[in-house]
Amino acid sequence: MASAAEQLAQNMNFGAFAQAKELQKRILFTLLVLVIYRVGTFVPVPGIDPTQFALAFQQQSQGVLGMFNMMSGGAVERMAIFALNVMPYISASIIMQLMAATIPSLERLKKDGGEAGRKQINQYTRYLTVVLAAAQAFAIAIGMQTVTDGASIAINPGPFFLITTVTTLVGGTMFLLWLGEQITARGVGNGVSLIIFAGIVAELPRALVNALQAGASGSIAGPVIIAMLVGIVVVLAFVVFMERSQRRLLIQYPKRQVGNRMMGGESSFLPLKLNTAGVIPAIFASSLLLLPATIQGFSQAGPDWLGNIVAMLGPGQPLFLVFYAAMIVFFTFFYTSLVFNPEETADNLKKYGGFLPGIRPGKRTAEYLDYVLSRLTVIGAAYLTIVCVLPEFLKAQVSGIPFYIGGTSLLIVVSVTLDTVGQIQSHLLAHQYEGLIKKTKLRGRKR
Repeated sequence: MASAAEQLAQNMNFGAFAQAKELQKRILFTLLVLVIYRVGTFVPVPGIDPTQFALAFQQQSQGVLGMFNMMSGGAVERMAIFALNVMPYISASIIMQLMAATIPSLERLKKDGGEAGRKQINQYTRYLTVVLAAAQAFAIAIGMQTVTDGASIAINPGPFFLITTVTTLVGGTMFLLWLGEQITARGVGNGVSLIIFAGIVAELPRALVNALQAGASGSIAGPVIIAMLVGIVVVLAFVVFMERSQRRLLIQYPKRQVGNRMMGGESSFLPLKLNTAGVIPAIFASSLLLLPATIQGFSQAGPDWLGNIVAMLGPGQPLFLVFYAAMIVFFTFFYTSLVFNPEETADNLKKYGGFLPGIRPGKRTAEYLDYVLSRLTVIGAAYLTIVCVLPEFLKAQVSGIPFYIGGTSLLIVVSVTLDTVGQIQSHLLAHQYEGLIKKTKLRGRKR
């Protein structure tokens, strides 16, 4: 039998949405913030020569810069104030989570600090974001000052250009981070994820048009274009299926007597997603693989060994594919262990009298949950690896396929869409429950 929430979800319609004024305000606020973000991707950094930068970008558009451009919604191609996007924050989050798992003081702050501890760790993450963004912006500014073929991207190279470029790019990243927090608090969905999502979606139409034009001109064979479009549909369907897949563990609650009444005895389910980590492993892996190129900057200046590493870790290279797959698997298990704690879940079930049929409460329940979750994570890691790595391998074999049409971008789009739609449904359910409560109170007053 469907639960009350499921019945309400089935009965949701546009009439219910029209009455949910608070949800409408949240959606409009989210759209307004995303429009502000898109406008910022067209505002260039001051003091650069657009012609020289376009030439420099064209030379490396099929490499690392193409991946940066995909995540930033075309801001790198225009060297806009949001060129760094939120990638420094993603890198800072990786580092802080690794530190929280290895440094005892941070681990205690995370586990025992409660809401205050979480806010403190978030503040440390912001500080680290500023440091990483400043380092990346400085490398970019140095690269744009480098003279190539008698010209440089910077119109007036010098300390003033360095200061203004670093300040602009770091300020753009922190402003985007603030916008993301505003979406999370006052809008719908996860703000940082929606910003990345908006950048990818905004550039997808242009990428498809370019691919079709390449097919029309003969640069890409017609069957390859057809196979690419069919592959996109298949990958989308596969990602939706896997993201919605879950293992539901039966939980039983014993009956207990309260006064003259028997309470409890109900059963429910503990849903364990096949991919508990979501899109985070793909984003983390991409961010780490971009670090060597970020350090090297836009120019070829720097140690020879760094240039060799950047070349070997270029998109489509064998070493890139191996490290990409390994990092996705690692971060899938790592992030799953962060978001789901079997011991804590088992303790909560024991506290409220719940138990898994045939499993003793406490330690045995925690071991069983860890057993099930580990095997689900193996499948989830394999799924993420196939979706993210296989398109990269195919793009390396067939030149001309744009970066936007890949497993990582499609995974981000589908995951963020499902999460946002789920939050919208939650707001609608809450609104309908409030309406039912108000009607019940009014009926009670009439009596």
